[in-house]
Amino acid sequence: MTTTAPRLGNALARLLILAAALLGTLLAGAAPASAHAALTGSDPKDGAVVATAPKEVNLTFSEQVAMSPDSIRVLDPAGRRADTGEMRDLCSGSVVRYGVELRAGLPDGTYTVAWQTVSADSHPIAGAFTFSIGAPSSTSVALPDQTPGGGLVGTLYGIARYLSYAGFAVLVGGGAFVLACWPRGASVRPVQQTVVRGWLTLTVATLAMLLLRNPYTGSGELSDAFDLAGLKTVLETKTGAALTSRLLLLGAAALFVAVLFGAYARRTDPKEKKDLAFGLGLGGTVVAAGIAGTWALAEHASTGLQPGVAMPVDILHLLAVAAWLGGLTVLLVALYRAPSVERSAVERFSKVAFGSVAVLAATGLYQSWRQVGSWSALTGTRYGQLLLVKIGLMAVLIGIAWVSRRWTRRLADPATREADADAGSDEADEVAEETDESAGREPEVSEAEAAEPTEPTEPTEAIDPQRAAQLARQRAAVATARRKRERDADPERAGLRRSVLTEAAVAVVLLAVTTVLTSTEPGRTEEEAGRATSASGPAAVPDRPVDIRLPFDTGGVDGKGVVRLSLDPGRTGANALHIFVERPNGKPLDVPEIKVALTLEAKDVGPLPVAPDRIQTGHWSASGVQIPMPGDWKIQVTVRTSEIDQTTIDKNVKIG
Repeated sequence: MTTTAPRLGNALARLLILAAALLGTLLAGAAPASAHAALTGSDPKDGAVVATAPKEVNLTFSEQVAMSPDSIRVLDPAGRRADTGEMRDLCSGSVVRYGVELRAGLPDGTYTVAWQTVSADSHPIAGAFTFSIGAPSSTSVALPDQTPGGGLVGTLYGIARYLSYAGFAVLVGGGAFVLACWPRGASVRPVQQTVVRGWLTLTVATLAMLLLRNPYTGSGELSDAFDLAGLKTVLETKTGAALTSRLLLLGAAALFVAVLFGAYARRTDPKEKKDLAFGLGLGGTVVAAGIAGTWALAEHASTGLQPGVAMPVDILHLLAVAAWLGGLTVLLVALYRAPSVERSAVERFSKVAFGSVAVLAATGLYQSWRQVGSWSALTGTRYGQLLLVKIGLMAVLIGIAWVSRRWTRRLADPATREADADAGSDEADEVAEETDESAGREPEVSEAEAAEPTEPTEPTEAIDPQRAAQLARQRAAVATARRKRERDADPERAGLRRSVLTEAAVAVVLLAVTTVLTSTEPGRTEEEAGRATSASGPAAVPDRPVDIRLPFDTGGVDGKGVVRLSLDPGRTGANALHIFVERPNGKPLDVPEIKVALTLEAKDVGPLPVAPDRIQTGHWSASGVQIPMPGDWKIQVTVRTSEIDQTTIDKNVKIG
């Protein structure tokens, strides 16, 4: 019989069109909200020059953060601590502000403020800026290049996050597949091993995340994973409590697995088995929702817009992912390791998977609206781009799942498959004969005889090693032929195996993208931060510096970057000019020369040249820059990155 791959139906196309329409509607009407915390202000400001030493340094954040006594450090030009280490909580209402007191009698010069904390969605954030007392000076402070949550510890933590998601999906989805779709699978050893391995993976990954949490949010040194004091601090945080709760719930999950593959698998009375299945289903759902809640309570869903709605939605999303992808994994194992899985079981899973996709579509659209917020953030931020990749993978996965669903409908009935298997029994005999002939003897041992272990006819008679080897080869050939006959008896089953395998491969990539997405700054937050420092020519106001951001490309080696220019206070009279040159990745870039010129074309004033002094790597400054009159001034910046490579960039700003 010739079997052709089924075509995608119109229903799938309608489903994808509906999902796109809903996504457009949600994104078009999105409202702003907060997620990853961001530094929104400081006192003194970045690059400010103050006449006398302030009593303290204050930082303002976009949302609540977890501060420790060492979260804010102020360093003098020699790199010594200039603060007292006494953290002050200055939060009031919706304003999130923290400060640290400075020591008395600080000398003039440039001071560096370095801060590192953990946002309410569990991700570490850090930054640094400078201010000067009296006048700018050189500084010996060297800040670490490693971003918070990066390095080896960040990589290991990311791997543990991925494995925890994968283990959760296999544990929950595998248990649901057995209870809801294939009760007989509770006694199939490959299925048991798969679900147990899911539990082990989730448990080990959770323990690893608990140990790595201290260096992940702190020093970044792997050795700090075994610091008991640091571990105690982690346990007192929201994330530490969530990981600990997950471990406790995994103990209950172990009991569920033991009963499922023990008492439930051994039950023969239909009524008793049905009652036990109901109890396992109810208890398993509670435990699975509790484990999913440990993510919702500690990450993106717990902060920002509508957390009371976002957390239940996040739990539903995780459970739907587990039911689909975890069940898919166990189905794949069953198709390859237990080919006798019934057609009815595959059909039931197909319905479960369809329901899971519907839940994923609804919850995913809500999460996308909440974390992205606009079409520009969807296409112009890293989070939005990763989300588009995830949506694309989901579309591919749905398409493959639709093919699998069509293969399921073509599966042969068990009776038909057994008849086909009997009709192909001659193939096994031929394989056995070929094996014997290749071994140099007549094929006189039957399949039944080959399957039985050989015993010596007399206690004292030794087994001929050559004959024993021949029998072993024959038994292996017969077993291989039998397995091949069972798998090839139903061509549709072979097609289903291939489509499910492809579906599982795409799911592995999808899970990796999702893991990266959960640790990426949401697109809405990134876009709002970009607007705050964009080169859109902001109107200057008293006590607020003019800040512009100018990308450049000199065309040479290491010639791309960004110039951040601050003119403080941004009004007529004397101003302090600060220029920061950064690489595309945000790290400071040292260039041989940088020049600035100011021109008021409407009044034919200028260009007025400014020669800033180099303060440190990537930082230039000039004091007493005179703005003679208000108006729309053109600020021209010339950047030279080598002896021959330079470029001039400009921006108009309004100075009042």
